[in-house]
Amino acid sequence: MNKPLVAAGLTALLLGATALPATAVSNEAPGSGQRAAIPAEAKVKAKAVTYAGTVALSNCSGSVVRAPSSQPTDPALVLSNGHCLETGFPGPGQVIVDRPSTRSFTLLNASGGNAGTVRASKIAYGTMTDTDASLYRLTSTYKDIETRYGIKALDLDAAHPQAGRAITVASGYWKRMYKCSIDGFAYQLKEGRWTWKDSVRYTSPCQVIGGTSGSPVIDDATGKVVAVNNTINESGQRCTDNNPCEVDQNGNVTVRRSIGYAQQTYTLVPCIGAGNNIDLNRPGCTLPKPLAAEKHRAAAAR
Repeated sequence: MNKPLVAAGLTALLLGATALPATAVSNEAPGSGQRAAIPAEAKVKAKAVTYAGTVALSNCSGSVVRAPSSQPTDPALVLSNGHCLETGFPGPGQVIVDRPSTRSFTLLNASGGNAGTVRASKIAYGTMTDTDASLYRLTSTYKDIETRYGIKALDLDAAHPQAGRAITVASGYWKRMYKCSIDGFAYQLKEGRWTWKDSVRYTSPCQVIGGTSGSPVIDDATGKVVAVNNTINESGQRCTDNNPCEVDQNGNVTVRRSIGYAQQTYTLVPCIGAGNNIDLNRPGCTLPKPLAAEKHRAAAAR
């Protein structure tokens, strides 16, 4: 994972790792290995992407986002990583919903300047199981933010991202942009105790660092958020903290040193209901549920 920042500097995010029942390991150089096919329509001229709508957390990056169904008078949502939550890392199988929060976020304008401060009313959703994502519900509506700060929310794309698309990872913490393309998708991405599914793999120019965790991954052609940045393999280790590995359908492990990853966000869209409330029982919502987390812990204890 991209290590969050603390007052003392960069610190490791995870504490310990578990061995994987994988059958093959490959230390491939960046840019090697099997990739998803690049559809012709994915080769689209890039547009300018700005910092407008991104936010800086105390230790990570994020963005004010809206679903296709979100209304101007709905409380706005901030997207970041599950490992960026102020409550600490959710354990494997743990899902956090509707937990009160007063966390503040520095809202950025197009040039990366400080547009103002917005504040959470609760953690609407957070997990590091299957994905690494969090959604905060704010005390301000989209209309409030646009009226007061002149900032519009970023749109969440409701479709699965495409390989080959030009993307920008926009870090509100560092006020820095990383530009590359979607290289392909990892069937499973394992890092320490955590496993994520269908993760976006970057091409090598996106050398993300600590503090970029939670940055929106923006499709340059549409301007929509397609993923949330969360990790990079730092030193070529196999499936350890800060060194994620890819596991395919047959259990084969591939290590891609210095390659970064993000978690797709189209899966969030079906779970956002009326009033921007997170409803994990909505049709099409496949995000892990708290009940499943309790079953996971019970099974692990047996």
